Amino acid sequence: MAQYGILVDYEWCTGCHSCEFACQMAHGYPVGQTGLLVNEIGPWKIDEDVWQLAYMPVPTDHCDPSAARQALGKVPTCVQHCQAKCMEYGAIEELAATMGPKKVLCAR
Repeated sequence: MAQYGILVDYEWCTGCHSCEFACQMAHGYPVGQTGLLVNEIGPWKIDEDVWQLAYMPVPTDHCDPSAARQALGKVPTCVQHCQAKCMEYGAIEELAATMGPKKVLCAR
């Protein structure tokens, strides 16, 4: 049986928090609780004119990834509502084959 996960290409994440809010609303979590938390990395100076500022969606212990949606053949709510389309859901082996330097694979 294949294990499934979420691949995040954080180079393209804009930090809009749509994934976070979609998860919170779909599961009825209270304010401040969610299955996915968008973390801000930076800002800090790398070179004279170059700054680091990125966003990284990270699953929390509440991530299930939308088991009820999976049973219907749908992707998790966070993936569906990602405005930047930087999240993918699928078999870990298939997602791992597309890994790159700014991609993170989260398995649940």
